[in-house]
Amino acid sequence: MEIRECKWFENFKENWISGQEVQTSQKLYKDAKGFYESIDESLDPQTVMYTVYTCEQGDPKTGNLNWGLSVLEPVTVKGECNVTRGHFHEDLDCDEIYVCAQGEGFLLLMDENGKCTAEIMKSGSIHHIDGHQAHRLVNTGDTQLAVLCCWPSTAGHDYERVEAMPFSARAFKIDHQIIWKEGE
Repeated sequence: MEIRECKWFENFKENWISGQEVQTSQKLYKDAKGFYESIDESLDPQTVMYTVYTCEQGDPKTGNLNWGLSVLEPVTVKGECNVTRGHFHEDLDCDEIYVCAQGEGFLLLMDENGKCTAEIMKSGSIHHIDGHQAHRLVNTGDTQLAVLCCWPSTAGHDYERVEAMPFSARAFKIDHQIIWKEGE
């Protein structure tokens, strides 16, 4: 019998996901300014807003599952809570699962008509995302928000659709309370 090491290892106290097939990318504030209601000139452009670790399996056309982890920093932009870029899937029939591993925040969802809803995220919460909904993470806490993700390799990411129809709800942290602003 062959005994092998696992492909990936999650160590939430040291280096998140590591392994030979893990790809890592970071979103800096200078590249994320457009995600927020206003620009904060006092925020260092090199500030890390979030890091994404992905493990993509094989040919995207074969229907394999991808695995990832998004880690959002506890940063605010003029009071607005830190968010990921957000996206629809290119294949709207592909759902996704999120599991909150650490921190607190929201999973912000937007339907195809632009209506937003939010689900509370806390350590251990599991979230099913219908493929017809755009989704983004919102860190409302004072620590990193770490969310595990699993999605079909055929899903794709449609960022342009969210740029054309941005999320209409934004979370702000004011006096340690979360205030939602809707509209636009």
